[in-house]
Amino acid sequence: MSNSWLTLLLAVACFISPTAIQAQEKRPLVCGTDLEGGIPYLFGDKNDPAGFEVDLMDALARELGRPIRRQHAAFDSLLPTLQRGDVDLAMNGLEITPTNLKQADFTRPYYIYRLQLIARIDDERFVSLNDCKEKKLTVGTLSGSSAARLLEKEEISRKLYDDQEGPFKDLVQKQIDAVLFDMPIALYYVVPDNQITHRKKDYPGLKLVGEPFAEGFYGIAVKKGNGALTKEMDQALGRVIRSGELKRILTKWHLWSPDQYRLYTPLRVDENAALSLGFAQYFLLLLQGAGVTILITFAGMALAVSIGLPIATSRLYGPWPLRWLAIGYVEFFRGIPVLLLLYFLYFGLPELIDLKLNPLTAAILGFGLNYAAYEAEIYRGGIQSIPVGQWEASASLGMSPLLTFRRIVFPQSIRVILPPMTNDFIALFKDTSVVSIISVIELSKQYQILTKTYGGFLQIGLTTAALYLVMSVPLGYLSRYLERRWGAK
Repeated sequence: MSNSWLTLLLAVACFISPTAIQAQEKRPLVCGTDLEGGIPYLFGDKNDPAGFEVDLMDALARELGRPIRRQHAAFDSLLPTLQRGDVDLAMNGLEITPTNLKQADFTRPYYIYRLQLIARIDDERFVSLNDCKEKKLTVGTLSGSSAARLLEKEEISRKLYDDQEGPFKDLVQKQIDAVLFDMPIALYYVVPDNQITHRKKDYPGLKLVGEPFAEGFYGIAVKKGNGALTKEMDQALGRVIRSGELKRILTKWHLWSPDQYRLYTPLRVDENAALSLGFAQYFLLLLQGAGVTILITFAGMALAVSIGLPIATSRLYGPWPLRWLAIGYVEFFRGIPVLLLLYFLYFGLPELIDLKLNPLTAAILGFGLNYAAYEAEIYRGGIQSIPVGQWEASASLGMSPLLTFRRIVFPQSIRVILPPMTNDFIALFKDTSVVSIISVIELSKQYQILTKTYGGFLQIGLTTAALYLVMSVPLGYLSRYLERRWGAK
């Protein structure tokens, strides 16, 4: 009987195993991509995007005989998402740099790029990156990119962005002097060519400055240690290159150049050349970011308090038109995201009334206007908590309403106002992280820059968290001290 069962199990195993292996081989690969990656990499409808990397993914899927499914991740999170195992691959103009090689393995390159300097057509102050350094001009580029590292190495004033649109907007509005980008981006934003479809036409009046320089490579990232998948992707990519399919794709997107013929021979980047940064160096940079965070927080809160109190009193004691305006202000600014407000102040105002705010001013104004709505409601609630008998007693003593408010009502309401106001103050410390979208380098943005450039997510992250705690925890102690001092119960 046992032999019969053994024979049956072997027969079933022989029948099932090839099917199971085939099913495993056909399992879709999940590729992390930034669906807002931009032209010409990946753009358009998230359900049906276009771009040369989309075409390359489709070609690789055919070579592998298994589908490749795209999963969105912000560009900054592509490699961390890969490290966690949430995706099998990562691909979105990822540069094969020593720093990136510390976080992931890479396939052979699928594109050779060079950096290109871009300026306004009417700007004749410089013809090279060295001129920008000598004349102390500010150059914008993507955070964590090879261009950003080059600008840092050359000690050139730089402004870093999370997306490729921001630098061009600031360049056109004369907020920066030049832009340094990979040549594929420059082709679609600057070079006038009617044959290039989907070309960006929002930034006229720009030109390429000098010849492309500083060669680099794009590759597909694979989780470290997954040598089998890296080899499989390498082989599939090699077949796509040798068959001429890659050339067809790059030609379609106007990206083919004689340099790309070198892709037929696998190229590698030396991982041992990785950059490193000591604790003292990155701690100093984080302190600088913390200083900007403190400035935005205190200035923004001061503005919020100065606006919030008049709004609260207008809503409580003003004539009906003023009351409705105060209600409208509170509902409007509580109802829109601060991120949208920052976009409008920084990018929208120059188009609307030709008013150009620098990033720091826009950040302080944005938080001041937004938090003023919340502060107004806190003050209104605190003032209304004071019994009406206080007003009547003051009136019986001959005190005017204004004097009563200033000497009797408002000082008592502070004890009610203080705790939620402190909470808002602490929340503002953390909310300042959103100002990175208008290129303000505060503490959390500095953390992103350092980790993307040098790695060390854990060490730098713990230091950043400690700085946030050092800034915010004392506020809690100060609040409790003032409550005791002023007799809060």
